[in-house]
Amino acid sequence: MDDEGAHPERWRILAVSLVIGFMALLDVTIVNVAIPSIQSGLGTSAATVQWVVSGYALAFGLTLVTGGRLGDAYGRRTMMLIGLAGFLAASAGVGLAPTAIWVVVGRLVQGASAGLLTPQNSGIIQELFRGRERARAFGMFGLVVSISSATGPVLGGLIIAVFGEEHGWRYIFLVNVPIGLVAMVAVWRMVPQRPRDQRETGARLDLAGAALLGITVLCILLPTVNAEGGHLLPLVLLLAVPVFGWLFVRREAGLVRRGGAPLLDVGLLRRTPGYASGVAVGTLYFTGFTGFFLVLSVYYQDELGVSALQAGLLLCPFAVGSAITAPLSGRVVSDLHRRVTVAAISVMMAGVVLVAVLVPAVVTDRLWLVAVPVTFLAGLGGGGVVSPNMTLSLEDVPPRMGGAAGGALQTGQRIGSSIGAALSMTVYQLTLSAVDGGAALRAALGTGLVLLAAALAAAVAAARGSRPASTPQPQDAAP
Repeated sequence: MDDEGAHPERWRILAVSLVIGFMALLDVTIVNVAIPSIQSGLGTSAATVQWVVSGYALAFGLTLVTGGRLGDAYGRRTMMLIGLAGFLAASAGVGLAPTAIWVVVGRLVQGASAGLLTPQNSGIIQELFRGRERARAFGMFGLVVSISSATGPVLGGLIIAVFGEEHGWRYIFLVNVPIGLVAMVAVWRMVPQRPRDQRETGARLDLAGAALLGITVLCILLPTVNAEGGHLLPLVLLLAVPVFGWLFVRREAGLVRRGGAPLLDVGLLRRTPGYASGVAVGTLYFTGFTGFFLVLSVYYQDELGVSALQAGLLLCPFAVGSAITAPLSGRVVSDLHRRVTVAAISVMMAGVVLVAVLVPAVVTDRLWLVAVPVTFLAGLGGGGVVSPNMTLSLEDVPPRMGGAAGGALQTGQRIGSSIGAALSMTVYQLTLSAVDGGAALRAALGTGLVLLAAALAAAVAAARGSRPASTPQPQDAAP
């Protein structure tokens, strides 16, 4: 499709939204290296501090689809400003919190606000871009997703090194405030406002559907985040997942039949080419991918005695590799389709295998010589997964549902991330109690490889059933 009628400022608008998306996704991992600092600074228990990490992920996952649907209904600009206001207020509250309870509450609000912000990225891309330009835009978004995960520990370790162990963790959150205020001004001035006659009325928003989906996601994520802290009782909530999931699907399908406005048109999974397989690939990939950073960071610090900053720097080559392949994969996905995802997951798995084999076998003095190139290789693969998968998954989704569909896709990623982190750390800790740290690292990374193999199988199946990219339909043109 040509650029006739395209918004002239679309690339600048995308740049603003990606800065905000980076800030929201960065806070998923940046706090990992600050857990000891928070615990000592507030004099609280490890279980309480665990909720500083888990609470953010939980609230984030709960609000993604609803945030996307609200953006579809009222416009990206409105939801970005509301989400930013909540995110900045919560960041300031966490940074200035007098007790651990206030930190946890602030992180819950911060995560919920991030859930309102993040789906607007995919929604903006759906509305403002077409054809190969859309693939390039998703390539840039995939780059943001990849490097935010990898650079979070580096930035967190650097901030703590500069401001000290006792109060350094506070600046991890306070640094969001000036960046976010500048971003709010940029959103106000650059992101176009939805015309009033194109906004949906509040009565049409599916609040009951949002509640059912929220309960379903809660029943998945709450046992996961509690398992990380050693609490297994909430696992019984997993039994309720099929019940509430079925109720949600039934309600949404009924709304579509009656001509209503569903939170998410679940028929997209059936009738939209590539969407269901894209959700499966993304969820499985993030389940296997997320634990890679967590267990390596713990292994580097606890077993090899490196600092939080050094551990973050050892993971940084992943971000460098992703920075190379994420935009490149966005350019070639229109021609190569699912083959890009298959190749990228294969390369990442090769990198993880080399990390598992070589890193535990090397002495600390030579760690950099071994860890940097193999982590870089894993990053080269990782950078080519997220953006092509999002491009192909949302390719035929109407822009009017782009925010909700993108939110559902990212909800799968958040669920996968939470499960993957909990599973990897559980395997690592259980194995560590019986063998040495190197064997525990191999066991945890091996678990991740099994999940990545499942993602690869899903990508291969999708590639066999895929078809060439289609031209977006004119009736769904962006407002």
